Amino acid sequence: MSTRAWLAARLMRLWAGPEVRWGARLLQPLSWLYALLAGAHRALYAGGLRPRLRAPVPLLVVGNLVTGGAGKTPAVMAIVELLRRQGWTPGVISRGHGRQGDAVRAVQRDSAAESVGDEPLLIHLRTGAPVVVGRDRVAAARALCAAHPAVDVLVADDGLQHHRLHHDMAVWVFDDRGAGNRLRLPAGPLREALPGRLPPHTLVLYNAPAPTTPLPGLTGERQLAGVLPLAAWWQGARAPADGGWAALRGRPLLAAAGLARPEPFFAMLASQGLRIDRLPLPDHARFDPLPWPAETAEVVVTEKDAVKLPPARVGRTRVWVATLDFQPEPAFGNALRALCAPFAPNPPATPSAPTETPP
Repeated sequence: MSTRAWLAARLMRLWAGPEVRWGARLLQPLSWLYALLAGAHRALYAGGLRPRLRAPVPLLVVGNLVTGGAGKTPAVMAIVELLRRQGWTPGVISRGHGRQGDAVRAVQRDSAAESVGDEPLLIHLRTGAPVVVGRDRVAAARALCAAHPAVDVLVADDGLQHHRLHHDMAVWVFDDRGAGNRLRLPAGPLREALPGRLPPHTLVLYNAPAPTTPLPGLTGERQLAGVLPLAAWWQGARAPADGGWAALRGRPLLAAAGLARPEPFFAMLASQGLRIDRLPLPDHARFDPLPWPAETAEVVVTEKDAVKLPPARVGRTRVWVATLDFQPEPAFGNALRALCAPFAPNPPATPSAPTETPP
């Protein structure tokens, strides 16, 4: 395990709540400083000292109050598909964390993950929706709408704490950790304080079997859909109906994951009866060079990491891609429809059937 991955794992354990451990108490003065600076930054926009700009079309931000990967990207993909079924034409903007450079760039199917970011590339491949990345999210929103005039709603992949770009609606995503010890960074996982009630035009989506904070919300289920060879995944193939797990059971496998929280992924693989050696990597790990020995026979990776692995790069190692699906409960679709309705210039058209898209 790398030093960065080790440190991230230690912080996750420190933040796990609701008990506040002594290590978190030692970091709490830094949390107060973080809260002070974040509050001052927010006040600049709330007080009009810095302009808050609007996107050309209504904008829904999907983000986390907690750091460390709560399932935001799968939620974005699920929301894009739901909006499409409800008659909207969505586009996605993102900063593109972990990429090289800050310029505004449109994501294409053949884009390199290091240029546009692994998560934006995965969102584009899975949904087929137009995606534009840029540190300047206002410029990204304008560029996407100029290039795709049919887009009538934008989904921002992260950006709850980005105050320069006004968002009309928000979906807050939590996982099984909830709000942890409820302290602010770095003593706890919270980017901002957990409020007593939801702001207007906001939904909470729990990537967990039941709500994990006092905030009212709806739940969803994330599960492994199946596994398939890396080359087949890049060609747009779907996992077989039985998941394809039987072919891997009883064989030694290395499971590599560049995630903020890799352990849930490893646990899901183990639940399928796979015998794995775990290789946790830093979030947004580049996979250049490959993080496993050249003689490694078989490796299982996430889709987020597969976008950084063209088949020609893996040599003789046989790489499998474990695909994840996130399905919100049916009531979330109705709640999303009600959330977006006030921002529709005209009532959305009759819902259309979902279209086939690449992986």
